[in-house]
Amino acid sequence: MSTASLIAWTLVFALVAPQTDVDRALRDAPTVPLDARVDASKITCLAPPGVPDRLTPPPPILRRIAENAGDVPIEPATFDAAQASILRGLAFLRGTQSASGGWMEGTPAQGSEAPKISKAASSAVTGLVLRAFAQAGMLESNDSGVARGVAWLMKACWGADGFEPDASGGLATYVASCTALGLASLDSDKHAERLREVIAWLRRAQWDQGEGIGPEQDWFGGVGYGSRGRPDLSNTQMMLEALHESGAKAEDPAVQRALAFVARCQNMRSEGGAAWANAGGADGGFVYTVANGGESFASEAAGEGRFGEKMREGTRALRSYGSMTYAGYKSMLFAGLRRDDPRVLAALDWARAHWSMQENPGLGKQGLFYYRLALARGLAASGRDTIQDAGGTPHDWRTELVDALVAAQRPDGSWINDQDRWMEGEPALVTAYAVLALEEAIKPSRQSQ
Repeated sequence: MSTASLIAWTLVFALVAPQTDVDRALRDAPTVPLDARVDASKITCLAPPGVPDRLTPPPPILRRIAENAGDVPIEPATFDAAQASILRGLAFLRGTQSASGGWMEGTPAQGSEAPKISKAASSAVTGLVLRAFAQAGMLESNDSGVARGVAWLMKACWGADGFEPDASGGLATYVASCTALGLASLDSDKHAERLREVIAWLRRAQWDQGEGIGPEQDWFGGVGYGSRGRPDLSNTQMMLEALHESGAKAEDPAVQRALAFVARCQNMRSEGGAAWANAGGADGGFVYTVANGGESFASEAAGEGRFGEKMREGTRALRSYGSMTYAGYKSMLFAGLRRDDPRVLAALDWARAHWSMQENPGLGKQGLFYYRLALARGLAASGRDTIQDAGGTPHDWRTELVDALVAAQRPDGSWINDQDRWMEGEPALVTAYAVLALEEAIKPSRQSQ
């Protein structure tokens, strides 16, 4: 029987003394009416989030790849192959940079709940590409393309009134998170003030008491694509990663509010928990969002409806899937949960039971490169060099990831997914994902558990 099915959420948390910042963040009632843009009829109420009795320091921030194969637990030949693949990918990205300095300029995109199409996706992709260059040691000081990219991003996201990631609001939070990740990776005092501005914007975008959302409501602690969009795990995990990379501590109230949202997206039974989770298999994996009663793209792929609405009455549950499970797994670690916390172990159990480098479990090839990046970030954050599948076979995830990505790289140095959902038909975005995943595989190793 899995860890997830043995342990209820109500056993995970213990209460701490009142009046701490985290306690107030997770217990205080709203002091303002519900934001007028929120449809109160769609929000469900759940058991209030518990306050963790003990938090551990999140994984260390590693901004650069290793210089030597001896710093990474993989064979030198695999390390060399990863380095060469990264350089080919970066060369492709360099060749697709616009004359003005950005990537994918003008490409339209629309979030899952965004009210209209946005052209700000280029700002997000540019932030991710800059991170890919910076982690390989290519910075403003030594790379003119990076310098032009940074200048373009500043012009695109800052105006007379300060930071404005997307005037339409459709992709604002996504853009803000990617901008923060790009600026943080530069590790430069020159951009410290602007990074603080972006992080402050993200904090304001989080759904909490300041918008009339109480801790018991299913929107609490999350963020969505727009600055006021319905929250989802994908955007919330990106916000948490941006907070982590900017040096936020586990005790940060915004981090713990985000953890409350993340934890509610996990397929685990609990008293007062989400109906879809209590009706399901309690497998420890994660779904796309708990908000508005819950959604899962894996349920949609299985023919049960994105909201589970096609299931027989009284049986509605939602299916876990790979990319969201690794997103949830790493988010719990970034938020300071212990590696032996039952929810962390439950997510790892799901990953073991659905181990794959060739597909996004639950979705096939859809979102494959996003999945590989989430997997790399999650397993690197865990400090694990290997992961055992359900049959007990150990997998060297770094080697398998490098092998899979090197094999999929096209002659021009790019990657693309023939399942183009979520813009994975755009080679600049997919190449950024692939390079970032490879870089995660060859960062200096953290201590294994």
